[in-house]
Amino acid sequence: MKNSLFEKVFLSISQIGCNPDDSEELKLQKSLLVICSIPFMITGVIWGLIYLHFGEKTAAAIPLSYSIFSLISIIYFGFTRNFRLFRFSQLLLILLLPFMLMLALGGFINGSAVILWSLISPLGAMLFDKQPNARNWLLAFVCLVIIVGILQPSLRSENNFSPGLINLFFIFNFFGVGSLIFFMFYYFVGKKNFFQARSESLLLNILPKEISEELKARGSAEAKQFDSVTVMFTDFKNFTTISEKLSPAELVAEIDTCFKAFDNIISKHNIEKIKTIGDSYMCAGGLPVVNDTHARDVISAAMEIIQFVDLFSRQSKKSGAEPFEIRIGIHSGPVVAGIVGFKKFAYDIWGDTVNIASRMESSGEAGKINISGSTYALVKDRFTFTRREKIPVKNKGEIDMYFVEKEL
Repeated sequence: MKNSLFEKVFLSISQIGCNPDDSEELKLQKSLLVICSIPFMITGVIWGLIYLHFGEKTAAAIPLSYSIFSLISIIYFGFTRNFRLFRFSQLLLILLLPFMLMLALGGFINGSAVILWSLISPLGAMLFDKQPNARNWLLAFVCLVIIVGILQPSLRSENNFSPGLINLFFIFNFFGVGSLIFFMFYYFVGKKNFFQARSESLLLNILPKEISEELKARGSAEAKQFDSVTVMFTDFKNFTTISEKLSPAELVAEIDTCFKAFDNIISKHNIEKIKTIGDSYMCAGGLPVVNDTHARDVISAAMEIIQFVDLFSRQSKKSGAEPFEIRIGIHSGPVVAGIVGFKKFAYDIWGDTVNIASRMESSGEAGKINISGSTYALVKDRFTFTRREKIPVKNKGEIDMYFVEKEL
C-alpha cells in the first residue's frame, strides 16, 4: 500500500506542468527537471539548518532562500506551464547558489568545493535545453570558478567549521554531485531507451524487421527481386451488404477482430503481412527472408483463417448478427518488393504474381481456398485438391485452379 501511494505521489509530481499535447521528449524533460528540483529544494533546507546550527547565518540564508524560490518557481510552473521560464530559473538558481556559498564560507577549501554543485546547471541544460544553450551555461560556470579564484585572497581565511567537518563536506559534495549526475542521466537514458523501444516496436508493425534494420542503418531500403514467393488475398463475401446493416463502430470492431486473428495466424507461419484494403487482406510468404516452404506455409495459414472465420460466423449467428463468409486466393511466382512513399511509407510488392493471386481470390468460392497451378506444383504432395476449370488471365493465357481440400 505504501509503495502504491509513493508511486501515485511520484507520478503526480512528475506530471506538474505537462500538457496533453506535449511530445514524449518534452514531457520527459519537464518531469525530470521537476523531480530533480524537489531533492535540491529539500537539501537546501537541510543544509540551511546545518549552517545555522554552526552559526553561519549568512551561509544558512543562501540555501534556505534557494528552497523558497525553487518552491515558488515549481508552483508557478504548475499554474502557467511556462517551461522556458521554469527551466531558466532552476538552472540559474542551481548555478548561483553554490557560488554564493563559496563566497560566504571563504573560498574553495573552506567551502569544501561546494561550487561543484554549480556544474549541475550546464549538465542539466544538456538534458532540458538545446546544446548551444548548454555551452553558455558551462561558460557561466567557468566564469564563476574564475571569479572565486580571483576573489580567494580577499575572502575570510576560516569559518566556524572544523578541519574534520570541512573534509567531511568535501566527501559529501563529491559524492552528492556524482550521484545526482548519475541519477539524472540514468533516468533520462532509461526513458529515452523506453521511448526508442516503443518507436521501434511501432516501426516493426509497419515494416518487416530486416527492412527496418536496413532503413535505420542506411536511411533507405533497396527494392529487391524475389524469384519465388506465395501471395494470398482474402475477401469477405457480400461485405457491402453486411456493412449496411452495422453501425460504423460495429463494422470496425468486426473487421478489427478478424484482421487481428489473421495477423496472429500468419505470424505463426512466418508470413509477412503486406496491407489491407477495405475488407481485403493481403500477405506473402517467402519474403523478405527467402525460404522454400512459403507455399505450404501460406496454405496452412489460409486453412486456419477459414477455420477462424467459420467459428466467428457461428458466434455471430448466435448473437443475431450477419455471418461473415470469406474467399481466399493464392498464387506463387516472382515479385519485386520495396518501400514506397516518404510519409506513412509502406512495404509493398508488385508484379503479375500479385495480380494473379487477386484473380484467384475473385474466382474462388466462399469458405474455400483457391490456388493457382503454380502453387499447386509446389505443394501437390502435401495436400489433397479438387481441380477446377481454367481461367483466362490477361497476357498470361489460361491458368489452372485448384481448391485445397485437406492436408496429407
